[in-house]
Amino acid sequence: MKKIALVAALAAVAAPAAFAQSSVTLWGRINTSVESQKFGNDDRKVVVQDNRSRLGFKGTEDLGGGLKASFMLEHGFGADNGAVATSPYYGTASEMKAAGAKPFWSREAAVQLSGGFGAVKLGRWTNGSYFATADYVSMHNHDTGTSEDQLYSGAGWTESNKVGYFTPNVAGFTGEFTMHAGEGADPRAYDAALNYDMGPLHLGAGYSKQDKANQYAIRGLYELGAFTFGGYYQREDTGVGANATRNIGRVSAMYTMGASEFHINVGGTESGGSYGPNGAKQYTVGYNYNLSKRTKVYGFYTAIDNTAANHKGDFDSLAVGVRHNF
Repeated sequence: MKKIALVAALAAVAAPAAFAQSSVTLWGRINTSVESQKFGNDDRKVVVQDNRSRLGFKGTEDLGGGLKASFMLEHGFGADNGAVATSPYYGTASEMKAAGAKPFWSREAAVQLSGGFGAVKLGRWTNGSYFATADYVSMHNHDTGTSEDQLYSGAGWTESNKVGYFTPNVAGFTGEFTMHAGEGADPRAYDAALNYDMGPLHLGAGYSKQDKANQYAIRGLYELGAFTFGGYYQREDTGVGANATRNIGRVSAMYTMGASEFHINVGGTESGGSYGPNGAKQYTVGYNYNLSKRTKVYGFYTAIDNTAANHKGDFDSLAVGVRHNF
C-alpha cells in the first residue's frame, strides 16, 4: 500500500508538468442573417439564413526539440435551426433535401505533426487550392452564405481521407501538397497550393485533380493604405464531353474607415464544364461595422445573373446580419 501511495504521489507531482505542455481550445463562429431572397421566377421570400456557422476544438502538445502534435475538429451547423450543415447552403427545399447531411465533423477532422521541417497532416480538411485563391478574394463575409462565390469550380476537389505536407515559411513563401487515398472505387486525387505573403503583396496559386477532372487558379491581392484590391482567374476542365472547360474570374475591393468596411466584388464564368450550358455573372456590395475584433454587424446585396432565357439560375438577396467569433 505504501508503494502504491508513493507511485500515486509521484504521478500527481509529474502530471502538472506534462499537462502544462499541452492545450485544448474550444472556438467557433455564429454567423446569421435575415434576408429577402428571390430564386429565378419564384416569389420573393424572407428567411433567417445561416452563413457557415461552426464549432471547433483544437489542441497542441509540445513534444520537445521543436516537435509538436496537434489536432483540429470542426463541425458545421445551421445557426438558423441548429441542424448539421447541409450543402448547398442555399437552395430550394428539394435541393437541400437531395444534398443530404454532411458528416458531423464536416469542416475538419485531422491530426498533424509539425516542426522545423514543416508539418504532416492526416484526415479531412478543405483544399488548400481554395484558400490560396477564391477564399482570399471574397473579403466581405469570408466567402460564406448566400453571398459566397457561386461560380468558383471545385473540379478535382476531395476533402476526406487525405495526407498532406505543409512547408515552413521561407521568405514569405508557403506551400501545401496533399493526396487523397482513393479508397474503394473513389479515384486517387491531388491538391497543391502556393502562397506568397510579404508586406502589402499577397499572391497565390492552386491546382486540384481527380480522375479526368482538374482545375487551376491564380490569385493576387494588394493593400494600398485604406484600400485592398484582389482578384483571381481559374480554369476548369471536367474531362467529360465536348464542353468540358470554362474560365472563371473575380475581382474585389475593400475600403476601410475606422470600424467601417465597404466592399464590392464582381465575378463571371463562361458556359461549359460543371456550370452547364449557360454563363453567369455575380455582383456583391456590402458594408461591415466591426463592433469589436470578434463581433460585427453587416449588410449586403448579392445577385447572380444567369444567361438562361428562363432565369432559372438567377438569384438575389438583400441581407442584414451579425457575426460573432468566440
